[in-house]
Amino acid sequence: MRVTNKMLSTNFLRDMSNNLANLRELQQQMTSGKEIRRPSDNPFKVARAMQLHSSINANRQYNENISDTINWLDTTDTALGQAGDVLQRVRELLISAGNVSYSQNERRAIKDEINEKVGEIAQILNTNFDGKYIFGGTRGTTKPLEVGPDIDTNNTRLYYNSRTGEELDPNSTDVNVQNEIAMIKGRMSVEISQGVSMEYNVTAADIIEFTSEDGTEYNLMDLLTNITNHLDGKDNNGNPDPAKSLELINGDDLKGITDTINNLLKIRSEVGAKQNRMDSAKLRNEEETYNMREILSETEDIDITEKTMEYATMQVVYMASLQTSARVLQSTLMDYLR
Repeated sequence: MRVTNKMLSTNFLRDMSNNLANLRELQQQMTSGKEIRRPSDNPFKVARAMQLHSSINANRQYNENISDTINWLDTTDTALGQAGDVLQRVRELLISAGNVSYSQNERRAIKDEINEKVGEIAQILNTNFDGKYIFGGTRGTTKPLEVGPDIDTNNTRLYYNSRTGEELDPNSTDVNVQNEIAMIKGRMSVEISQGVSMEYNVTAADIIEFTSEDGTEYNLMDLLTNITNHLDGKDNNGNPDPAKSLELINGDDLKGITDTINNLLKIRSEVGAKQNRMDSAKLRNEEETYNMREILSETEDIDITEKTMEYATMQVVYMASLQTSARVLQSTLMDYLR
């Protein structure tokens, strides 16, 4: 095969173009810090990097969910602690009211304090966090409970609150009323990792309506109403009955408050367990994110030392090719004219 000057020139230009393209690619990698700049550079690595970016972004959202839930549970635990203190004070007042030496006036003073405690319980169970009532179930924008004077006894009553500010009767057959009560009792869940969700809220109904360990069913609203009526020497319907004062400690009143406190402690322990689970989930999420960032860095980031050496080598190759071609392609038209 005859080798011509044109063949030499063409081969030289092609090789020079390849060397220059390699030099440019190394320059771009060093200035961007990335191994790949477009899908055509390495389709496999690009697909892997995109998947890792998606997983890291999802983990970031899971981390925000976990952090918000931890704050929610912290607020819930604080409110439950305050409610427990109030109920403990009510229990102490009931025990003191059982003193036979107490006069009716002294029992009335105890009743007045308990009426204030009923309002305080409503205030605690209407605790608001981040624009939502934490004990309001899925109806978080409206406070779940309200207090008002009893028409017959003028004692403070605790009741479920509707969106319009009216009392919700749990025994009502009205569909709208039952829907609102169902929302107050509703559970909220949060996704803390892929395919893993967790219920995290405590509702007002969990505290008010419960069954004790011995199987007794309680309603805190009715229990508090009975206590204030008995302090007045009246029965559960508000009719005078001096014998009812004995039920403050000998009957269901003291036992009911004790069981309510025990139920509250049980709920609070469950909240503590959820807090521990969320703390563990947060640590696991951060570790997973760190590991994925390491893999992503290995996939798309360059080794600056290695690339610097490659760039220096490519510069030497490029300069050597220029010098070699200058010696090989020296023939011109004047050489033939001679």
